[in-house]
Amino acid sequence: MSLLAIDMGSSSCKAVVFSEEGRVLVWKSCSYPAPDAPYPSWAQMPAEHFWQALVTVCQATASEARADPVDVLAISSHGETLVPVNSQQQAVAPAILNFDNRAVAEANGLAETLGSRRVFDITGLAVHPMYPVAKMVWLRQHQPDVFSSVARFLAVPCYLLTRLGLEALVDYSLASRFLAFDIRTHTWSPEILSACQLNTEQLPQSVPAGTVAGQLSSGVAAQLGLKGGAVVVVGGHDQPCSALGCGVLDPGRISASLGTYECLVAASRAPVLNDRAFTANLNSYCHVVPDRYVTLAYFPSGIMLDWFLRLLYSKGELAPSSVSELCGRLEADAPRGPTGLCIMPHLLGTCNPDFNPNATGVIAGILPSTRRADLYKGIIEGIACEFANMAVLMQEAIGPYADVYLSGGGSRSLLGLRLRAAMAGRQLHLMRCPEAVCLGTAILAGTAAGTYRDFAEAVGQVVRVSETIVPDAAIAESYEPQILQYRVLYPSLAPLWRARSTPK
Repeated sequence: MSLLAIDMGSSSCKAVVFSEEGRVLVWKSCSYPAPDAPYPSWAQMPAEHFWQALVTVCQATASEARADPVDVLAISSHGETLVPVNSQQQAVAPAILNFDNRAVAEANGLAETLGSRRVFDITGLAVHPMYPVAKMVWLRQHQPDVFSSVARFLAVPCYLLTRLGLEALVDYSLASRFLAFDIRTHTWSPEILSACQLNTEQLPQSVPAGTVAGQLSSGVAAQLGLKGGAVVVVGGHDQPCSALGCGVLDPGRISASLGTYECLVAASRAPVLNDRAFTANLNSYCHVVPDRYVTLAYFPSGIMLDWFLRLLYSKGELAPSSVSELCGRLEADAPRGPTGLCIMPHLLGTCNPDFNPNATGVIAGILPSTRRADLYKGIIEGIACEFANMAVLMQEAIGPYADVYLSGGGSRSLLGLRLRAAMAGRQLHLMRCPEAVCLGTAILAGTAAGTYRDFAEAVGQVVRVSETIVPDAAIAESYEPQILQYRVLYPSLAPLWRARSTPK
């Protein structure tokens, strides 16, 4: 039996076929077309693009997995993207993407009506315009014709399930990302929906992750290149799936995914809704593991490095097979010790603790002698400083921990891993499978299909560490002045951020 795990990311779709032992048999990806941004803060895309990407990767993986055809598949996804559909499950407007921030007034209205702390106590989330409930209210107020034609508002995997001929189901972790889900009762919150003048009929049915949604009909299976009767399992939100793929089942084990954003994830038996978590705007909501919760701290990171590489190299030079080599050359030419630069990777604004959309990337300390290799290492240093800050925020909310289990594209840089370990004072464990979201999704699929008796057995069988990076005390000491500078610089820029947010 092979397991097909699909991860609908923010910019691309990945599909990985795993063996029962957790070996990667096939890996494919497909990028979406660039989103539309007709107005500032908007980001939207036809929902059909998600479906076409899914078909493309399924066909590609199926053609290479004929020796061990897929028996069961599951779909996981990024959160917050909203797909409005009519009673025939057809999209009636573009999907409003997760990084769309048009619904600022609507989010603020919810905070004023119920209070930010009350919303946090129900949902485990800080009020923000990216969440679907604010986007739903925005549609009612600004596009009433569209709103009146909507039967339900779906998350990306819910929409894809309908395209597979199955019911639109959403697991508890993705439902949590709507800012309208009661994470304790695992139901849509009557209090929040009433405040927003919405109702449960406009939302998908919520179920535990790993629920069997049904089987593929012969017609749909043929379109995907899969065999008829393959079992389809409800996946979850990508971050809890990534945590599962790193073995985060119980309290005490922390994972981190290193990509466009870096996200630390902890598991707990109850949501972490204390004052420290609220003040730091941490997210605490339903895990894909039954009777567990996750707590998240995250920040934008990889986008700063991508931006820098695009300045240096042409699109042709930045083919996926070449990026590691180019970065390796820059690292080899970088200074052995601290660069003296202070670089903040906030190209998309900040996340925890203040979620400041007006913050920008900052490069301080440039001299006439500064080289591109210095800037490259300075960016990695800045990301490591931010990682250390997130590690502190997490510890203040959940308690002490010493180890972090890593996955994602950012884990390929040994220099970056050494700096993170030293500055955060944590032992870092690099996972054998870098695609932790897909591995966690495959665990959901395999457990539902009976391949594994339970999640603990699955993790014991497929989750492995390939390398451990121990904090280097000498590196940590050499960076103490730079970490101090980093922590002083951001608050000193507060007047600049305020000026950026002031209307002209």
